[in-house]
Amino acid sequence: MKTTTKDDRTEEQKQTHHFGVIARDTFMSHWGAAEGGISRVAWACSSREDASKVYDWVKERKEMKSVSTIDLRKHKTNSRDAHFHIYVVKKTHPALLWMMERLPTI
Repeated sequence: MKTTTKDDRTEEQKQTHHFGVIARDTFMSHWGAAEGGISRVAWACSSREDASKVYDWVKERKEMKSVSTIDLRKHKTNSRDAHFHIYVVKKTHPALLWMMERLPTI
């Protein structure tokens, strides 16, 4: 199966945002852009620290399975992947704000 890849990063961000969190999106798999296969999604981060926070955020999402961290510079799609979307994590991304909200107040 040929994988359709949508990468939201600019050419510059492909150099700076290579810390990735990847997951299988069970909601989007087997229909739409992923017709007949798996929808895989990744969040591209600029640091390991951000990737760690994004990992925790993704793990909390019920539709995301097989969550792991990767180096996006080395990632190869799986033959069962029909669609692969890479999002860019900016400092205002909900995953980073979500972690701030979970900190105890003093």
